[in-house]
Amino acid sequence: MTKQRWFDDLTRELSLECVKIDEPLYLHTMTKMGGRADLFVSPTTEEETIFVVSYAHQHQIPLLLLGNGSNMVVRDGGVRGIVLNLSKLNEIKINGTRVYAQSGADIIDVSRAAAKETLSGLEFACGIPGSVGGAMAMNAGAYGGEIKDVILECTVLTHEGEKLVLSKDELELDYRMSVITKKGYYVLSAEFELTVGDQLTIDARIADLTHLRESKQPLEYPSAGSVFKRPPGYFAGKLIQDCELQGKGFGGAEVSTKHAGFIVNKNNATATDYIQTIEMVKKKVKEQFGVELDLEVKIVGENE
Repeated sequence: MTKQRWFDDLTRELSLECVKIDEPLYLHTMTKMGGRADLFVSPTTEEETIFVVSYAHQHQIPLLLLGNGSNMVVRDGGVRGIVLNLSKLNEIKINGTRVYAQSGADIIDVSRAAAKETLSGLEFACGIPGSVGGAMAMNAGAYGGEIKDVILECTVLTHEGEKLVLSKDELELDYRMSVITKKGYYVLSAEFELTVGDQLTIDARIADLTHLRESKQPLEYPSAGSVFKRPPGYFAGKLIQDCELQGKGFGGAEVSTKHAGFIVNKNNATATDYIQTIEMVKKKVKEQFGVELDLEVKIVGENE
């Protein structure tokens, strides 16, 4: 089957605006890098999402889930098969102390919506640049909080298109890990259980964390966010800084001079530049400190 055949089949169920052939992925990634997707599909409903996932499984078409493009590096050769983007599934609903959010909603927006209703527990997420789906998959955390502290349940799809509702325990949430990543599930939505707080306290906490993020992270340049997981007993950024790697890199990519845990696209970097810079950092830290840095970002796609 060709990508034109995939396009014809999928547009019988989805509108033409939701299915694109040879879509440049740099338009959809936080790094502003990445080659083309054979097919870029952005469903507007859960039913359409189930159809796409089931279709890909039935026809053995590779399927890559791309959220809002944070925490991911797409190689310059692009992605074969279907790239599934759920950014149009972005509904947020609040009922009492429970917050429901679809996979494509930004976790920052969920945090803000909860704060407006004087609900506390998601303040830590006010600066995490990811979708609900990505936050669930990675058990996203910052400033002492993480998803597993507030999650009630999560609705996912299996590779076959079967819908499952997973409880907190069934999600197996750990540091930057979950059953979602282990089994390759596709997140449809999540429901959080928060507590009623004090509005002034909530607003002050969000303002404080926003200031911390803006002052310490290189938000002025495109990046994939924090590149490496925290090694046991160390901080990745401190190790990289002590290797005197800030400002160094390949092509248009370099280790941020503001926060060594970030690699930024400073000057029209290619994904190859970015990945070479990652490998250089890993090698130097291993040589100098004997510490193996594991990636927090996901590298996908084909070499050019």
